[in-house]
Amino acid sequence: MLDRMRRNPASAHLGLMLALTFSTGIIDAVGYLGLDRVFTGNMTGNVVILGMGLAGDTGLPVLGPLIALAGFMGGAALGGRALRGSADAWTARHTVLFAAVGIVIALAAVPASVVEEPGELLQYAITLALGAAMGCQAAVARHVAVKDVTTVVVTSTITGLASDSVLGKGGGQPWRRRAGAIVLIGAGALTGALLLKLHIGAGMALSAVITIVVAWLGHVSHPSRLARLPYDQV
Repeated sequence: MLDRMRRNPASAHLGLMLALTFSTGIIDAVGYLGLDRVFTGNMTGNVVILGMGLAGDTGLPVLGPLIALAGFMGGAALGGRALRGSADAWTARHTVLFAAVGIVIALAAVPASVVEEPGELLQYAITLALGAAMGCQAAVARHVAVKDVTTVVVTSTITGLASDSVLGKGGGQPWRRRAGAIVLIGAGALTGALLLKLHIGAGMALSAVITIVVAWLGHVSHPSRLARLPYDQV
């Protein structure tokens, strides 16, 4: 498998980013269902919840979304800063940052798993950690630049799939990757919701494992000497 990934790094990057998209679906399900209706990966939904919550009398949270948003922006800024001047190919920096995301998610899963019923302060701390992790992941994935796969949101992907279809402007489009990203984030959300029935930490643990495996596979199969290939040809 590694030899095949080395021969076609663009295709390998696509697969790895799709795996992270699935992982994001898990984390968002955990956040929304287990952390009082807060998205830690999908900031569009998070901002909408925040806006409705500010209206009052909606029963929707305000502080939680604010914490998630602050964490996400902080994590994204950190990821962007760490990749400043980095080559446009998978480097050791990408590996370290993706691994760090997985470690942060794993660390967040520990208190969530140990404490029977996490209190409000612990929930906010987990929200902040997950938001920062997802923000960093989004920044690093943005630098990897696999077209149509941001790992944290699929709105633009859905738009491209529909507008470039035979019902839209027609013509060729990378529909497999677009449909894959949409299906995988939904499948991740389903998985996260099912794992939440076991424990709030279960989904986070799985997401952490997926992210760390992605970091490892990216490192061993895409040495820094490989040049970046045009991902829209995959």
